[in-house]
Amino acid sequence: MTLRHLFSLTLILLLIACASPSGTIDTVTPTLSTPETESPDWWHTAIFYEIFVRSFYDSDADGIGDFNGITQKLDYLESLGINAIWLMPIHPSPSYHGYDVINYYAVNTEYGTMDDFKNLLNEAHKREIRIIIDLVINHTSSEHPWFKDANANLDSPYRDFYVWSNETGVGNWHQGQNGYYYGYFWGGMPDLNYQNPDVTTAILNITDYWLNDIGIDGFRIDAVKHLIEEDGKVENTPATHEWLKEFFIAYKEKNPQAYTIGEVFGAGSSIVKQYTGTELDHIFNFEMAYGFVNSTNGGANSGVNSAIKFAYQDMPDFNFATFLTNHDQNRVMSVFNGNVDKAKMASFLMLTSAGTPYIYYGEEIGMQGEKPDEDIRLPMQWSADEFAGFSTVQPWRNPYKDSNNPQFDYTQINVELQTGDSTSLLEHYRTLIGLRKSNSALQTGDTILLETNNSGIYAILRKDANGTFLILANLKDEAITDYAIEFEGAQLAESIVSVETVYGENQAAPIERSGETFIYKPFENLNPYAMYILKLNQ
Repeated sequence: MTLRHLFSLTLILLLIACASPSGTIDTVTPTLSTPETESPDWWHTAIFYEIFVRSFYDSDADGIGDFNGITQKLDYLESLGINAIWLMPIHPSPSYHGYDVINYYAVNTEYGTMDDFKNLLNEAHKREIRIIIDLVINHTSSEHPWFKDANANLDSPYRDFYVWSNETGVGNWHQGQNGYYYGYFWGGMPDLNYQNPDVTTAILNITDYWLNDIGIDGFRIDAVKHLIEEDGKVENTPATHEWLKEFFIAYKEKNPQAYTIGEVFGAGSSIVKQYTGTELDHIFNFEMAYGFVNSTNGGANSGVNSAIKFAYQDMPDFNFATFLTNHDQNRVMSVFNGNVDKAKMASFLMLTSAGTPYIYYGEEIGMQGEKPDEDIRLPMQWSADEFAGFSTVQPWRNPYKDSNNPQFDYTQINVELQTGDSTSLLEHYRTLIGLRKSNSALQTGDTILLETNNSGIYAILRKDANGTFLILANLKDEAITDYAIEFEGAQLAESIVSVETVYGENQAAPIERSGETFIYKPFENLNPYAMYILKLNQ
């Protein structure tokens, strides 16, 4: 039977099949929950917020964040302008991070019950906020019932769910009870064997359950480039691409509104683009993230301009997700050594760029954190109260404190202090998100990179049928007077007659055309870290 035939057959069996041959996996009474309004390809206009549940808000005073805690903070997320949430792993797991799943049909009891999760989902949908969850399908936990049985019993029906060898391997091979098993990341995460069609069936049943029985809106697929090793190659193999194409067809036929995004770190945009359109809805554009951060830190446009040029070349539809840093990287405010001006600049570049933005929880207030991973996943800083307002008891991990720089402590950096302060990073995010959501050109419009005569100046056009905007920034920590933006006549409609400052301190000068190619200088002086959104009116 071919893989395509297998997927077709599986679609018929999805509603009656279970994820494990023995049927030992716990299930719950299903419920269908969807947003009140449907929108095709809704993710193109989404503002995502990445949440580590353990660290967001503790509602029951056990020191661990939970589903009810997120539910209680939905009003905050709505006020920020968030309309989509990515929850890091919520399944039962022996680890704090959850990327080693032991039951795909249940939720981590430390986070609450399935009913608690359903309530969160329903309350989010009432606010037109969609929820996606991490889907960890490259591997399971070594504590998963499938692997425990496969490891102990050569005749187990799960034996071929994993990859085994009788010979001692090197690197990614690990000693089991009956041979050596393959685990790319470590021995506690044995890789699933997608050469076995039963594994594909199990994963399709799992996705169908969460999408159509529980009612979530999609998945972030972890380690997607590692799914199938082939001919000694451990990532981005043809077999992985073929499997994802069939997977895409299968879940879209069951739920056309379902969304998937994959992590393809370190592959380069020319490879990453292969995953979009027919395999996944989105991928994270790491090159754009590096461009935002590096140009901000270095005070030069080369990083972000190069990332935009590569996107033009490899992904001209700009069908990707953008971000600054995520749960695997040092927090962006730590990269900037606590410099709020730089944090505002980087977020400005992201929130005015093409692509769907993802915000890591606490990024909007300037939370800091550096590896190890636990320290970039610290409790959310809600207030200056004890334990940062995250909990009323000792949390699983202490909130951020810096004895050398107490101005960066949670006592000084928190939601409560920044709310309503027009100069704060939080209100900066709120304003930019609001402008993005209210102007389609800033969401899905064309992007035109403009030439400047100064490396400290960043300038692009965002335009569609509803409007044309000039995005302008001084990336340096010093004022710039010597600069000019070069326009080609075709980049602007002939009827452009005025310039309106939508975001920024001063009113811009009008555009004066002078031939096919002309120079525009909207301000005589650009202050350090000046940021402008200028609407070019017709």
